[in-house]
Amino acid sequence: MKKVAASLRAHRELLLNWFRAHGEISSGVVEGFNNKAKLTSRKSYGFRNTEVLEVALFHSLAALPEPNFIHEFC
Repeated sequence: MKKVAASLRAHRELLLNWFRAHGEISSGVVEGFNNKAKLTSRKSYGFRNTEVLEVALFHSLAALPEPNFIHEFC
């Protein structure tokens, strides 16, 4: 019970902000984007540089069409 009380005291201003906004503002969209970004970064494990990860994030978060690449092996 003491941990709950300490947690409520630590986040008091944030909790009061939610009540002041009368529940009109939701962080669900931000949490959804954050979850999708984390999932994309987990899927992109093994990419060699951050530019490829950035392109993957742009495509997953903005639902952009994937470019057609011609792969040449040899």
